[in-house]
Amino acid sequence: MAYDDLRSFLDALEEEGQLLRISEGVSPEPDLAAAANAAGRIGEGAPALWFDNVSGFTDARIAMNVHGSWRNHAMALGLPKETSTREQVEEFARRWDDFPVAPVRREDAPWKANSVSGEDVNLFDVLPLFRLNDGDGGFYLDKAAVVSRDPDAPEDFDKQNLGIYRIEVIGTDRLALQPVPMHDIAQHLRKAEELGEDLPVAITLGNDPVVPIVAGMPMAYDQSEYEMAGALRGEPMPIATAPLTGFDVPWGSEVVIEGRIESRVRQIEGPFGEFTGHYSGGRRMPVVRIERISYRTNPIFESLYLGMPWTECDYLVGPNTCVPLLKQLRSEFPEVKAVNAMYTHGLLVIISTAKRYGGFAKAVGMRAMTTPHGLGYVSQVILVDEDVDPFDLPQVMWAQSAKVNPSEDVVVIPNLSVVELAPASQPAGVTSKMIIDATTPVKPDVRGNFGTPTKDLPETAEWAERLRSQLAHR
Repeated sequence: MAYDDLRSFLDALEEEGQLLRISEGVSPEPDLAAAANAAGRIGEGAPALWFDNVSGFTDARIAMNVHGSWRNHAMALGLPKETSTREQVEEFARRWDDFPVAPVRREDAPWKANSVSGEDVNLFDVLPLFRLNDGDGGFYLDKAAVVSRDPDAPEDFDKQNLGIYRIEVIGTDRLALQPVPMHDIAQHLRKAEELGEDLPVAITLGNDPVVPIVAGMPMAYDQSEYEMAGALRGEPMPIATAPLTGFDVPWGSEVVIEGRIESRVRQIEGPFGEFTGHYSGGRRMPVVRIERISYRTNPIFESLYLGMPWTECDYLVGPNTCVPLLKQLRSEFPEVKAVNAMYTHGLLVIISTAKRYGGFAKAVGMRAMTTPHGLGYVSQVILVDEDVDPFDLPQVMWAQSAKVNPSEDVVVIPNLSVVELAPASQPAGVTSKMIIDATTPVKPDVRGNFGTPTKDLPETAEWAERLRSQLAHR
């Protein structure tokens, strides 16, 4: 089932026991973030959280941890909540092959019900804002999907980008936005500033559950996130036209903020507790001048807690990082079987692959580091044989402990690019990268003593299914 807005998805979560309503009064800080933080510590079936009794706010409706478990992530894709992680990634990869699915335009977007513009714009009148971590420099919109267009091709639908970036509220009508250099919006801003122009943007909050998945997904520059959303939903993504910018935005958003990134204007943004499990310090970032806010009656404010994994962020960007890397690698190396990029948005990647010849696995690891996502994120790659499940960490640790000779199988490459938020980089944005080849050597590489491996018995897979079935029906 495809959900057209956040509200219908929250209803479905509640029907399946995956939404917990917190009825007692809570404080905005620290209760809201602490509750979402705690959800990441109670197991992989954690529910979404709903708050509507928050001190200091009048009639606030706040949703958190919406994607914060494998059960919720499965339901976001219209799958049964019991679907395993591996099965979710495999289904994600299958639906990728349906790309592109053209969106459908609708005129009756619910966010058109209310609007403010010009001097009447005050973000604090519309949203119940609160800090996520004690050391954050301010209030953040951290699950907003931002729409921007290529200034050189403003009518090219495929070059219209939908992305998620951290956004700090720095005034009633001002935001500071961090465009990581590897991301499409950074390229759009660079082109606009070279022309001496502002960059129009539309910032959408409280979206249907597939929008955050595709907005955080490493896709090619000329691939449309809306067309990928259609493939993942199994039906066209509904979009609408934003009234000020004319941009294509999700039909079901709770709030649509339109404005401009001011050319060559920078202001200190941060610190912020990031997905790496560390704070990133203050940096000079571009400034968004808000010109119009459109919103649903009684809007729901959706926020995302992130910090030391696992949090909702890790569930949200796990499969959507695995599958693009898998598809990009397999297009050149069909021997690649599976990719696990679940860890810190792919700073660490585990790849299972067959080998054509000695040294082949290391070549696959180097290619992973030079994919569009790899350039900014993939800093460590572990290669395992095709019969090792990269999602089964005991198997991976066995392969690494039994097959790795550090003098031959560990490759360190200095001075490569990485996202500036990576805390181990020095200076920020530059790091050494590492490949660990935990595969069995093949000719002409004949090192070690791997001649007589044990294998699972032929009947093992059948018995595993029988045992799972019986356990599920106890």
